[in-house]
Amino acid sequence: MANGLCHSHNQKLWRLNPISYCLSGVLLVMTSHVQAREYTFAPSSLEGDAVMTQDIDLSLFSKPNAQLPGVYPSRIMINDVRLDDENITYLNDINGLLQPQLTPEMLRKWGINVDKYENLAQQNASAQLTEPLGFYIPKASATLDFTLMTLRLSIPQAAVISLSKDYIDPSRWDDGVSTAFMDYAFSSSQNVDEQHDTGSNQYLNLRSGANLGGWRLRNYSTWSQSDDTHSWEAISTYLQHDIDTLKAQFTAGESSTRGEVFDSLQYSGVNIASDEEMLPYNQRGFAPIIRGIASSNAEVSVRQNGYLIYQQNVAPGAFEISDLYSTTNSGDLEVTVKEADGTEHRFTQPYSSVAVMLRPGSLKYEMTAARYRADSGSDQNEPIFAQGSVIYGLNNTFTLFGGVTAAEDYQAVNTGAGIALGPVGAVSADVTVAKTQLDNDDQSTGQSYRLLYSGKIDTTDTNFTLASYRYSTSGYYSFADANQKYDEDEDILLFRYNKRNRLQANISQNLSGVSLYLNGYQQDYWGTSQKERSLSAGLNTVVEGISFHLAYTYSKVNDEESDRMASFGVSVPLSKWLPNAWSSYNLSNSKGGYTRQNIGLNGTLLDDQRLSYSLQQSHSNHDGEDTSSVYGSYRSQYANMNAGYYASSDSSRQLSYGISGAVVAHPYGVTLAQPLGSQFAIVNANDASGVRFQNQRGIQTDWQGNAVIPSLTAYQKNRIRIDTTSLPEDVDTSETAVTVIPTRNAAVVASFNAHVGYRAMIKLTRPDGKTVPFGAIATALSPVVSGIVDDTGTLYLAGVTDTFQIKVKWGNAQSQQCTANISSLSTHPTSASAGIRFISALCQQE
Repeated sequence: MANGLCHSHNQKLWRLNPISYCLSGVLLVMTSHVQAREYTFAPSSLEGDAVMTQDIDLSLFSKPNAQLPGVYPSRIMINDVRLDDENITYLNDINGLLQPQLTPEMLRKWGINVDKYENLAQQNASAQLTEPLGFYIPKASATLDFTLMTLRLSIPQAAVISLSKDYIDPSRWDDGVSTAFMDYAFSSSQNVDEQHDTGSNQYLNLRSGANLGGWRLRNYSTWSQSDDTHSWEAISTYLQHDIDTLKAQFTAGESSTRGEVFDSLQYSGVNIASDEEMLPYNQRGFAPIIRGIASSNAEVSVRQNGYLIYQQNVAPGAFEISDLYSTTNSGDLEVTVKEADGTEHRFTQPYSSVAVMLRPGSLKYEMTAARYRADSGSDQNEPIFAQGSVIYGLNNTFTLFGGVTAAEDYQAVNTGAGIALGPVGAVSADVTVAKTQLDNDDQSTGQSYRLLYSGKIDTTDTNFTLASYRYSTSGYYSFADANQKYDEDEDILLFRYNKRNRLQANISQNLSGVSLYLNGYQQDYWGTSQKERSLSAGLNTVVEGISFHLAYTYSKVNDEESDRMASFGVSVPLSKWLPNAWSSYNLSNSKGGYTRQNIGLNGTLLDDQRLSYSLQQSHSNHDGEDTSSVYGSYRSQYANMNAGYYASSDSSRQLSYGISGAVVAHPYGVTLAQPLGSQFAIVNANDASGVRFQNQRGIQTDWQGNAVIPSLTAYQKNRIRIDTTSLPEDVDTSETAVTVIPTRNAAVVASFNAHVGYRAMIKLTRPDGKTVPFGAIATALSPVVSGIVDDTGTLYLAGVTDTFQIKVKWGNAQSQQCTANISSLSTHPTSASAGIRFISALCQQE
């Protein structure tokens, strides 16, 4: 029956098809005419009840392509080139279209040559332009594509500065605010050996400073104590300032030269050196990655030029130090790994500059007038000297460089060239001629020849971070060696056995998914067969998610016995059973047949993985010794903390712990923070506490609404983003990201307009029982928060206080405005998921 009715109905429709086709064509023609003119609709149709008419003014929406004015996050496109997103203010023109409110500062930031157009250059940099963009720049335009939220700027090519993608106009560099800070790292260990003798060791690294305008005052000091001995060393104190026009840094005080043409020297005096990081496509400074193996909870110490520049407790297994803060740009690093049982392994990490190359037309220079600073613990002369060096990129192939060092008893001249080898990297060669009068009045003249190579061989996927060879004649002394003191009662090998050959290489190779590396150096001397050697090699690979590593280290220094260690390890992820965790097995063998096996459980905990842990159990063939250890580290908003405990079957044990962080005094208060790095941002969130940030483990605003974001990149855009998924229930913000561009060592401010208060859904009813009409604009006073009423008369507000007043407006007449008073918001029901308070309120007309 039903099927029959349906069939009959379909037949009737089929008979009407010709007529319906005709009517459809007529309607389409009529529709095209309707779309071609402005159409005004009745606002009452939005209410759902045609009888209940409202007096709200919705005339804006009767215009085609009209939108509400306001601040919209926009994608910026200039001549079809995408730039960073921006929050842009838009106002309606006479046709209801949104027009961007641009400023000369915005245009300059986007790479438009503002100074070329007089009418534009005369405008206040931060004032909104009162005329369309084409009035200031002929044939220029700015159009918003609202559906894609894309602001498209069409700019004549002559008005666009020819810049690289990463170029930042110096006018946007931020010197930051006045601050004073202390960046610290403390580590300690308490030891009990098998004879129940106790010992302790403490180390404190302090990097303190103050910023005032563009001036930077810095002090780098260390303190160490071992049992009854202790020492305090002030490594450097200096004052620094940018020289923007020269793209250089001015430094006065105790620091070190760059070490690009001559070897790096420590000095007390003044220095001016170009800073490549101020330029686009910059090359970052070179610092080596130190790799090694720890058989137990170990203490890793790094010394350079006699100074203890790094010390950290590490868990058993392979370790990697990639955040080294070095005192100079060259000078070998002496690495000591001290195990929990007191045994030590030493090796040397060679450290020097890469091949000397610059782009065509580029110039680097350095000038120093100072007193030489001797290595810590050494007995050297400290003469006054002057040094200058220049590096110039001649063309795409050649770079020329040279320099002069002059002191009372020492003169040296350097000259050399760098050659670009295309896809395989770069090589540079130079010669230094030096005339020396030693402390024992002997005079000597000699030459030193150096060859540097850095690059990559694409066909074999081989990376040479640095490969170098230096040959010195018997009469050559570097400036540092020439300052050795002579004493008849002491060994005079430093005068008889000066350096002869030095070979150094840091090589990495990828082969069928296996990463191999080789780091090493060898140095010998005139007049003796003694050699210094250091070698570290290894491979890493991942098979089906399981990681494998194999490593070998060897070290031989002067008359000391050689030290070596070989190790093998495997790491298996346990994410199927335990999130963010993995198990590990390590086997190591050192000189004398000392073999240790270690099995462990490692992982991270908490929502942002700020807590890490390591549980280890090991066995060695040395008296059948068994050891157990636990190690953990935690990144908090106030500091980074770590602790470990080690116990052995021979009754020895060790407790180690450490903390690193910073104290920063700034215009908004005093903030405890994680280690700062060189440049950092002070976040101010309007007293909103508990605000977290993306890609920043453990960092959140404190009770004052402040936080510190460390380790920013100088002269580049640094985007700081709020983690909106973890905002506290009583915090809301209209801004989720801020871009800062700090100068070197600056402390910049990143402000977020956060609102602290409740989130509320408020149903607004007028005295006649009708709800407030759809589209009405509601504003809460103190703090000022605005919202739009929906079609049920409901308003959503965030960041409001417990008691406040709302002004509602849906027209200009007195009858189109009302006021609602909200009190005791905290006593009303809350949604379980979003923490929103629900309330009804009467909106009284005045």
